[in-house]
Amino acid sequence: MKKLFRIFQPIIFIVAALASSTVNAALEIEISGGSAQQIPIAIVPFGQSGASSQDKIGDIIAADLRRSGLFRVLETGGVVNQPIDIAQIKYAEWAALQAQAMTVGSVAPLSGGRLKVTFRLADVLKQTQLASMEYNIAPNQLRLTAHKIADVIYQKLTGEGAIFASRVAYINKSKGRYALQVADADGVNPQTVVSSNEPIISPSWSPDGSKIAYVSFEKKKPIIFVQSLTTGQRLTLANFKGNNSAPAWSPDGRKLAIVLSHSANSQLYMINADGTGLKPLTKSSAIDTEPTWSPDGKWIYFTSDRGGSPQIYKVSSIGGEAQRVTFQGDHNLSPHFSPDGKSLAMIRKDGVRYSVALQDLASGQVQLVSEGAQDESPSFAPNGRVILYATRTGGRGALAAVSSDGRVRQRLSESSGDIREPSWGPLLN
Repeated sequence: MKKLFRIFQPIIFIVAALASSTVNAALEIEISGGSAQQIPIAIVPFGQSGASSQDKIGDIIAADLRRSGLFRVLETGGVVNQPIDIAQIKYAEWAALQAQAMTVGSVAPLSGGRLKVTFRLADVLKQTQLASMEYNIAPNQLRLTAHKIADVIYQKLTGEGAIFASRVAYINKSKGRYALQVADADGVNPQTVVSSNEPIISPSWSPDGSKIAYVSFEKKKPIIFVQSLTTGQRLTLANFKGNNSAPAWSPDGRKLAIVLSHSANSQLYMINADGTGLKPLTKSSAIDTEPTWSPDGKWIYFTSDRGGSPQIYKVSSIGGEAQRVTFQGDHNLSPHFSPDGKSLAMIRKDGVRYSVALQDLASGQVQLVSEGAQDESPSFAPNGRVILYATRTGGRGALAAVSSDGRVRQRLSESSGDIREPSWGPLLN
């Protein structure tokens, strides 16, 4: 097999046990940089009204907003009046704290062990209510509810799409064992979807967030599986002669682009989500791999060495001639579309450094947005504001994130694991 294929696909591998278990360790997040104009906001502690939980809902909301780099969360402990409803707000006190916006809310017990979460968002300067939400939830939904409230705040005050009520998938190697894990967008509440003594790679979310496709080597060859996160069922999607790798879901969730080597070098194919209807997309003497769909479903972008070095190309989703997309940099790998279809994240090699780059597809302009030397696997957040990727630090893999303008950077680390191949999932309903 060509050395180039080993560059594109680090090695392809498996799942032995299908189990869902909670992992105690969570990702630790370090944030640097921020927007030049952050919105000052006060998150008043939620009234508990006799309810108790392990998660302080206001703290989760505040942490979400801080991570975005667009908000300056104010210290509220010095304010005597701590309202839990709009009618109790004394706006002059919060204006003196320089708050432009503030939240109030409460958590109260309901019958059957459920909880009622009430939330209000207020404009301090105009002394008006901007948003009002009530949730009837089970206690184990408190964290998700806090993320949803943070999304409401983010949307109302920035005008941008939501991000916090989503999940990320990644591969974690710890103590010689590999695990495909899914965690909240803040790195908390990690769950192991599949684990094995053999490596696992290439996690790919279905558009509705209910399934993850991945590659395994349980039969001593690369096989693509689709794992349901709701039922626990597993489907063998592709088990053809040769390598089966790099699954990528279509925007409507009905098909996947995959890479097979059963009749030649690695080439792109289309397959239905139930494993039927295999059709070739590319046919060349080169290595074609790492497919990703355009949001409108019309194009598939991929990595190929057909020009002599790894670069990004595109082909119609119904097949046809491939067209080259990238022309700058020694190598360009691992394309991933922004949700609006206007930008393409990729890994660019210049000299000895592999960094995350962002290319505007209309102008062709390219911007390097990461600072690492061994970065890989970029993946956009649902709103396109943040790019998640893998990097190397202290001899181990770690996750990192950068805003699409390159201003806000985060490092997500897990104390005992070697983390690779992140994939940002869709928002949860």
